[in-house]
Amino acid sequence: MTHETDEQSPSQRRRNLRSPMIALNIIAQDGNRTFFGYIKNISRGGLFISSVNPRDLGNRFNLEISLPTPINRTFQCQCEVVWTRRFSPKSPYDPGMGLRFLEISDEVSELIDRWAKQQND
Repeated sequence: MTHETDEQSPSQRRRNLRSPMIALNIIAQDGNRTFFGYIKNISRGGLFISSVNPRDLGNRFNLEISLPTPINRTFQCQCEVVWTRRFSPKSPYDPGMGLRFLEISDEVSELIDRWAKQQND
């Protein structure tokens, strides 16, 4: 498994295909807790989850993501919280957290790219 973001500069990472603001269901398991959230943006390097209760920076947990039609694929990976945005009534942005995929196969990375490209077409 590879981690694409370790090998790319920040400007290269931003060029990765990203989905538009489409909500996908996710399940994050952390011990006995299960978190259901909505992915607002996903790329091969990570994703943004909209949540009024983002986890702390550096928190690592397992994530299950289901990419809908036409990919129809569910995958699991470990991720890490790399940034958070707290709720503010004055902010135009959703609160939530940016997650980086720690271990994801090349096959799944390519599926994410393909799905994001289809959403942008």
